[in-house]
Amino acid sequence: MATYRAADSKREEFRKYLEKAGVLDTLTKVLVVLYEEPEKPNNALDFLKQHLNVSGPEAADVEALKLEVTELRQKCEQLQEENNELRAKVQQLEPPAEPEVPEN
Repeated sequence: MATYRAADSKREEFRKYLEKAGVLDTLTKVLVVLYEEPEKPNNALDFLKQHLNVSGPEAADVEALKLEVTELRQKCEQLQEENNELRAKVQQLEPPAEPEVPEN
């Protein structure tokens, strides 16, 4: 009987923890939304993930972002090369600096 009470006590503590953290309220709200759906989704778990905002980014979004990062890296390299070329041209066009002569 002691183990039954200990397990029951642990369950009650866990329930209080979930309630305090707002987990029970959030799950209840999402389940109510699912219950009130006129046409139930084929995959209830995906529905829950979507409404809990835990599904993460879509694969297409990730691929688009990877492509954009690659393009931006190439553009950055191109601009760095152009910058280096322009600096070299500026140095060629500027007259050489004369050494400073200390004043006496």
